[in-house]
Amino acid sequence: MSNYRRAIIPGGVFFFTVVTHRRAPIFDGPERVAYLRDAFRKVLADKPFEIDAIVILPDHLHCIWRLPDGDSDYSGRWREIKKAASRGIDSRSNDRNERLVWQRRFWEHALHNEHDWRMHMDYIHYNPVKHGLVLRPGDWPWSSFKRCVSKGWYEESWGNSEPDDIAGLDWE
Repeated sequence: MSNYRRAIIPGGVFFFTVVTHRRAPIFDGPERVAYLRDAFRKVLADKPFEIDAIVILPDHLHCIWRLPDGDSDYSGRWREIKKAASRGIDSRSNDRNERLVWQRRFWEHALHNEHDWRMHMDYIHYNPVKHGLVLRPGDWPWSSFKRCVSKGWYEESWGNSEPDDIAGLDWE
């Protein structure tokens, strides 16, 4: 068995990549995205945290979370989000009683400063363009980009071309 080391930073800010099982395009339409959104709402109600940014693509998602002071349990939150979303998406399970919706694990990165946060924000919001799903970040329906524009964090025209700070990055 592997020995995974996770960053334990109470009240930390983290970038996550979560991938579907075998990169299946599970979130290719509004109904399944709705199951995922409902799962987030349920977990947020039980174990609050803030979502600075999120993008849901057909076979993976990226997001940035801020945990409450003194709390470092992002793994438990992801477990509950994945379970809740999976229940609505696929009732079948394997011999380990797992629904084959998600890869077993996820990737996290503790964000250390404003520059790190900004670079990951840009990566998240440009991701649908990078994958050829839309021409501009604001055209992707399952993204926090428009919310971030309304907060003044981005200009609406941002991302019409690949931003220099994320050119060539691949955090998939």
